[in-house]
Order: sequence, then structure tokens, then C-alpha cells
Amino acid sequence: MIQKEFTPKRTVCKVQFQIPAEWADKSVAVAGDFNDWNTEADFLQKEEAGWSGVVRLKPEQEYRFKYFVDGERWQNDDAADAYVMNEFGTDDSLVKIGN
Repeated sequence: MIQKEFTPKRTVCKVQFQIPAEWADKSVAVAGDFNDWNTEADFLQKEEAGWSGVVRLKPEQEYRFKYFVDGERWQNDDAADAYVMNEFGTDDSLVKIGN
């Protein structure tokens, strides 16, 4: 699930990324255009309902992303706004931030 919440002046959108607990055993990082696909930058925290984390993104943009699960595999988000083909012949998840 992806939840979007704008700051009062709408200069930043806080995007909460959430995935089910059974998707990962050890770790989940969200990597994408917003952090140069850095698998060490934005880790999700394990909670009772699953894995969750917030990334602050600029409005009026679209961002490609994927989850890097357990340090070994890439996973798309079932709740992505769209999917786009990447240079490796697979899809990336897309989150669209309105204004």
C-alpha cells in the first residue's frame, strides 16, 4: 500500500510505503529515482502488520521504484500507480505525486 500526505504548504509529499510481513524475513529497502537506486538509504521498519517507511518526495513528479528484499531480490509494489518497463526488460513500480 502507498499512502501520500502533503505538508501544509504542499511543498513536500510524505509517501508511506507498506508491504505485507510475509514478503520479507530480514530487511526491506525502497530504492528508486528519488535516492539514485541506493539500497542502503531508505529501509522500511518491520511492524505487526508488515514493513513500513516514509520517504519525502517533491510534488508534481513521477518516481520509479522497487523494494530490495532481504538483500537479494527486487520486488514491485502491488499498489503502484503504474508500472514502466526498465532497461533490463522488467517493470519498475511508479508512484505519481500530484500537486
